This record gives sequence, C-alpha cells and structure tokens, in this order.
Amino acid sequence: MNIPTANHQRFSPVDKTVVLLMIGTTLLIIWLWLSNRSIWTAHWPGYDDMVSALHDPVAWLRWVLGDISEVAFYKHEFASIGLLAGAYLAYWANRTGKSWQGFAICYGTGLWPWLVTSSLLGLLLSNLLWGWTVSAGDWQPTFVAFVSLPAAMVLMFGGGWKVTINGAIMGALLVTPMCLLIVNFVCNPLALPAVIGNVMGMASASVVACLICRHWPTLVKSARPEMPPPAPPTKTPDYGVIWSLRRVLADFSEAPFFGNELASLGLLLGALLAYSLNPSSPAYGSGLLLHIIAAQALTSAIGVLFWRPQWKAHGWYPTYIPLVSVVPASILTHGASWGVMVTSAWLGALLAPPLAHAIAKRLPADMHAYIANVLSMAISTLLIVPLIGFMFGE
Repeated sequence: MNIPTANHQRFSPVDKTVVLLMIGTTLLIIWLWLSNRSIWTAHWPGYDDMVSALHDPVAWLRWVLGDISEVAFYKHEFASIGLLAGAYLAYWANRTGKSWQGFAICYGTGLWPWLVTSSLLGLLLSNLLWGWTVSAGDWQPTFVAFVSLPAAMVLMFGGGWKVTINGAIMGALLVTPMCLLIVNFVCNPLALPAVIGNVMGMASASVVACLICRHWPTLVKSARPEMPPPAPPTKTPDYGVIWSLRRVLADFSEAPFFGNELASLGLLLGALLAYSLNPSSPAYGSGLLLHIIAAQALTSAIGVLFWRPQWKAHGWYPTYIPLVSVVPASILTHGASWGVMVTSAWLGALLAPPLAHAIAKRLPADMHAYIANVLSMAISTLLIVPLIGFMFGE
C-alpha cells in the first residue's frame, strides 16, 4: 500500500491564517514607521526610545512584537519576525518533506500552526489585560504567555480551536498575573533576577491550569479532537559533529517549543540586524547582545557534548535551559567579562539539564514536562547568579 507523501498535503485554513497574520504584522509596522517618521532618530530607535513612548502606537507595537523574542533576552521586533518567519519555513519544509528542514519543528507533531496561534493570542491578550503595568522605568513580564501554557496545552491535548483559545485565555489570566506578582513582590524587593519570577510564575500557573483541566476536561477535550497524523519514522541520528552543531543552533528556538535550526537562524539574524542598526536597541539596550549570543552558544555546546549520552538514551534532553536563563541573567547582572560568560555557561550546562530531567520524572502524567524545565531554570539561576557575583564581583 502506498502512503501519500507530505508533498500532497494541502495547507489548512489555520496555516493560511498564520501566514496572513505574519505578513499583515510586517506591513503594519512598516506603515506605522513611514507615517510616524518624526519620532524616529537617524538610526533605528533604541530600547529606551521605545519604553519612553509606549503611548505611541509604534512603540507599543514594538513592545508586543519584542515579547516574541524576549525569552532569549533579545526583546526586538526584528528578532521576533525572524523567529516566526524561520519557524514557518521549517513547518512548510516539514509538511512538504524537504531534506533541509532540520529537526522537525514542534517535535514532529505537525501542531505548529495551532501552537503558534495559541501563543500569539495569549501574548496579545496578556498585553491588552496587563500592558498598563509597563512604564518607562518599570519593565514587566508581558511576554510569558508566548512561551508557556498555551503552547504546552496544544502539545498535550492536540489542535483545534477549543484548545487553542482556552490555552490562550488561561495563559493571559493565569500565567501573566502570576509572573507579575512574583517579579514585583518577590524578585524586585530581594534584588533577584527577574527571570526567576518569570519561570516560577510559569510553573505555578501551569500547575493550576493542569489541575483545572483535570477536573474540567471538557475545556480541552472534544468528541473528535483535531490531531495531525503521526509523523513518519526518522532514521536514528549519528550524534556526531554535524548533529551536535545543528542541535546547538536548534536550542536557540527551543524555549517557544519550536526546536528547529531554521527558526533559530531567523531569530539570530533578526537580532544581529537589530544590533547592526543600533546596538542599544536589542537586549534591553544593554549593548551586550553579542556577548549574550556567544555565551548562549557556549553553554548549549557544553551541554550537548557533555550530555550526549542522555540525548542518545532519551531522544531529547533539555540542554537549552541555561541558554534562556542562567547565562543571559548572569551577563546582564554582573557584566560580560570572560569569567562571567564562561563560568555561567559551564555551571548552567552541567546543573540545569539533569535537574530538569529529575523533576520531570516526578511530575504527574497530565502535567507537561516543560514545568520541570522552568523549575530548573528558577533553581539554577537562583544558585548560580549569586555565585557568579561572589566570584567575579559586580
């Protein structure tokens, strides 16, 4: 019996919706820029220019778009657009069976359109509900819904509008306010890195959401759930040099549940473009984007090489964790000296992945393993960032 190849699959309405949203967003920011050129400087505006003018539609749109890439500490619209464009290219390549698709996006589930739609809806709702908390001198974690519960719910319960919309709503109503509370009433008074509050909020709110779904399963289940066909089996990788390099690159887009080299390339190219136009625009205007990227690549490389036996044994291992937590938090807190960059990369790579794996094994079956990952981020950052400060000063 012949099995139809992916080349003959037609794109669903949600696929086309995602493309139209991406094109529309890009055209909107270009139009707003052209119609508001008087507020722009000779170069691309910096982070401070954005947060000091959030009442302006251009600045507000930059903030919301920047939320998409904030999990990597880049916080820039170009990085975000690059991430989404690369992810769509990876999804299209996966659907059409291209050999250059890289690691199958969203772990080969075929759920990327539903996942990114739920994440974007959650992000938009979060900014509409909680954007009032942001001011020029008061950063707030409005980005958290994009990289947490909405995507996890789609991966757990499948596609369809019920899961997509309910996941987005719970992300905005549970995750974002929980992160706001922990960041503002725990991290800020104790001078802890805000990432600790972000990931603790994601974890605790997601546990609550999973308990809600356990008691009211109709929120995420229907008589005919929309699940994609199973992905065709792939050959076992050789875990050699090329695989390792690809895996390091894919780790850059693992936090939003993409885990694909093309998505990561889009993210990095967009961030580097932003830096080339104005070094004070990405990475919160710190000017440390290149240092952050270099240390992120180093910690992922250390993790991939050191934990390669775990990759072979389990098929997946959370080596991306210090890339989006320990390393950038250490650099932004203690500076970009070689000691800070290398030490945080090594400590994060050696501690965070096995800690996440140990927590994940103890989670109930109806709770997504990403909860273990963000808990590991919180614990690792809480332990390593103060240690880096003790070792190298501030």
